[in-house]
Amino acid sequence: MSQTQDVPSPLYDVVGIGFGPANLALAAALMEQGERHGPGSTPRALFLERKESFGWHRGMLLDDATMQVSFLKDLVTLRNPTSRLSFVSYLHARERLVDFINHKVLYPSRAEFHDYLEWCAAQVEDLVRYGTEVTEVRPVTVDGVTELLEIVGHAPGTGGETVLCRTRNLVVATGLRPQLPEGVTLSDRVWHSSSLLPSLEALPGPAPERFVVVGAGQSAAEATDHLHRTYPRAEVCSVFNRYGYSPADDSPYANRIFDPAAVDHYYGAAQDVRKRLMDYHRNTNYAVVDIDLIDELYRRAYQEKVHGTVRLRMMAASRVTRLDGAQGADGRVTVEVLNQLDGTREELRADGVVFATGYTAPDAGPLLGKAEPYCARDAEGRLRITRDYRVVTDDSLTAGIYLQGGTEHTHGITSSLLSMAAVRAGEILDSLLARHRTGGVPAASGGDRHA
Repeated sequence: MSQTQDVPSPLYDVVGIGFGPANLALAAALMEQGERHGPGSTPRALFLERKESFGWHRGMLLDDATMQVSFLKDLVTLRNPTSRLSFVSYLHARERLVDFINHKVLYPSRAEFHDYLEWCAAQVEDLVRYGTEVTEVRPVTVDGVTELLEIVGHAPGTGGETVLCRTRNLVVATGLRPQLPEGVTLSDRVWHSSSLLPSLEALPGPAPERFVVVGAGQSAAEATDHLHRTYPRAEVCSVFNRYGYSPADDSPYANRIFDPAAVDHYYGAAQDVRKRLMDYHRNTNYAVVDIDLIDELYRRAYQEKVHGTVRLRMMAASRVTRLDGAQGADGRVTVEVLNQLDGTREELRADGVVFATGYTAPDAGPLLGKAEPYCARDAEGRLRITRDYRVVTDDSLTAGIYLQGGTEHTHGITSSLLSMAAVRAGEILDSLLARHRTGGVPAASGGDRHA
């Protein structure tokens, strides 16, 4: 399981894999640590990102789409309200602070928040190497102890430059992976909602006549809304298993599940309590839609019935049972939809099919490669995680492995959510600093009795 080289690669205290909002928040925390206490006070860091530039859900930057979290839950404010990388500081830098205040909103547009994230990323770009996909993590073992991990990355394309570096700590934040129903294959007419906008731009053929959107959550409703508004001559069929869209529970008490303190509560709870909490509060985040958008879609569907021309079809309690690839001269896709209430089936010829079927957090094990066997797993095969988001490893591996995402089973619903990015980054930084001071020896982290 070891890998040793005669010529050492550049050595870092922490290397991050992936550079979305989670590791961007960590980079911001590292930058602020250095500014407050001097360059020698902060771990030497490098972040590796496979994309050529910063980007976050670009495929769903729809007109008028807003954030589902307050602007105060930006990358820094809950950790450091005085940070120069706060959303308020961004507004001041863009000369829009007064305008935003007059706007009287807590939830900025997704496009504006993406611009904020890009603004932050530009200020820590010296810590990031874009266009580098990590392909291997190799333990570096000396005298039976693995104190370092070697990271192997490659630039895209055949013959791309190879990047090698070593680190005392690794932070994996590769984001969520689009999820598709079994048997669905993506094509130029079959898309996951995460690629909606670029797929529409590349849509072949004449003006579209029909779209099918599969799913019942926020992304499905937003895609349905966007297609219906953008293509006024096209029919939009929304297919979902439920009888209708369910509203998100955005009430103050339910939202406490997103509080930083809720992570401590969840982590310290027994497994059966954790499961009950997730079941109770799934409707704060999963497969639910903002009530304003539900009302707007219903209003449009009703008005179409009044005028006798229905373009927006809500195919409730239904599911897709067959999907045939491009057929015929027009190249359209055939979608068979089963109405589960009466058993009838309908074939739809669609110019585009959007699967807004959510995301899944990938297991970090395959990415960790030869370091994965050092990592402990629970009875259900999930990685065991300490309170500071560090993977539990055997005693022969002293290098730290941290996860930003994929820890919902131990840390709760905010595991991969933006709402905890600032606090989570601060907790990981505190752990890194403690290890930095002790030469990499793991510090006490609150235990892992239920992890």
